[in-house]
Amino acid sequence: MSSKPKIKDLLDESACEYNKTKKQACNAPRPGATTGGCAFEGAQISLFPYADAAHLVHGPITCLGSSWETRATKTTWPGRDLTRMGFTTDVSLNDVIFSGEEKLVKAIDYIMAHYAPTAVFVYSTCVTAMIGDDIDFICRQGAEKHGIPMVPVHAPGFVGSKNLGSRLGGEAALQHLVGTLEPETTTPFDINLIGEYNVTGDMWQYRHLLDKLGIRVLATLSGDGRIKDIRCAHRAKLNVIVCAKSLVSLTRKMHEQYGIPSISLSFYGKRDTSKGLLAIARALGDPGLVARTKKLVAYEEARLEERLKPYRDVFADKKAVLNTGGNKTWSIAAALQDLGLEVVATAVKKATGDDRARAREYLGEKGVLMMNPGVEQARLIDEKGAHLLLAGGRSLYTAIKKGIAFADVNQEKKKSYGGYDGLLNLAEDLKNALENPVFKLVARRAPWQK
Repeated sequence: MSSKPKIKDLLDESACEYNKTKKQACNAPRPGATTGGCAFEGAQISLFPYADAAHLVHGPITCLGSSWETRATKTTWPGRDLTRMGFTTDVSLNDVIFSGEEKLVKAIDYIMAHYAPTAVFVYSTCVTAMIGDDIDFICRQGAEKHGIPMVPVHAPGFVGSKNLGSRLGGEAALQHLVGTLEPETTTPFDINLIGEYNVTGDMWQYRHLLDKLGIRVLATLSGDGRIKDIRCAHRAKLNVIVCAKSLVSLTRKMHEQYGIPSISLSFYGKRDTSKGLLAIARALGDPGLVARTKKLVAYEEARLEERLKPYRDVFADKKAVLNTGGNKTWSIAAALQDLGLEVVATAVKKATGDDRARAREYLGEKGVLMMNPGVEQARLIDEKGAHLLLAGGRSLYTAIKKGIAFADVNQEKKKSYGGYDGLLNLAEDLKNALENPVFKLVARRAPWQK
């Protein structure tokens, strides 16, 4: 029996309110859709932070370049961190003709003999999907032989975008891992964090606050996660989608199968961190927990405001342009507003309908939602008189040409900006950028140039 998910069902997501009003499904494949990241990459982003699992790419070795250490996810895994390893079957022309299944079996045996993971994710790629290698059969055979979960991930790049690939990764985890093990203990306040990948340690900026409130993170998908924990995720009392709306299909199905309700929130900025903590407490339905949360929020906000005082004058009357993707189009915008900056434009090309609606809510009617940021951001910097550009590394040259400050807020960044303490990290980095004379100096013409 094949475990291939029905792509059409994932595209027409009933839990997405914006999908109902569109003639074409969200993330439907179209020419050029994979230039910003294909489905294979999206699936790996969803699952790769499981450091105790081996991630085996069944395809040409070139696909491994899009997989190893896809994002700088941090982990406290005490053993060998397998996210630091790149595993591939290195499918060649002969394998295309005669099948690569034998190679896949040998690769799994090799991984088990040398690395002893707690699970193996096997990712199909464009080539192996087209030649029809049966990774479901190989994974069932491998699981029986080695006694651990072998998870086939059907997310070849050609099926669609990175966003769709994240859903496919979630489908694989739900079908093959969730509900396959019982937790040793449960509490009334067990939650799952869904779509939290712990990039640069974001989760650690707020998890200690959950611990203070007595809220236990039973499982994560997948930041600093453990295979054992995600197998027990069906016993949680609440699913918390942390920004990544691409996994709404997963939470809907967990509600249908296990009765677990879900909420969606962000831990970027003061306002959203406070709202998020209170939303979790209220969703768990305990008045005592809500009261404790309000008290903790008030304490943390007062502490944060005191520490932000030195930065307020630096950010007064400053304008920013934000060019990033997905939930960051609005979550980082909210954090910037909490610091006192005016966000005059944000890029929404890679955002969902829900993300765009939230971006409009935060920026107001005067804010610009950029659909073609590569072309628009330079013009808007001039028109709006922006002082700061926040984007990925490729946009640094735009900031240099315009002589304004720049900050990298993509996954390549080295610091976490999540939670209350993360907002302080963001404030320090933006202060340093705004006060750094290099951006104005490097934009000047040489003395001998007219």
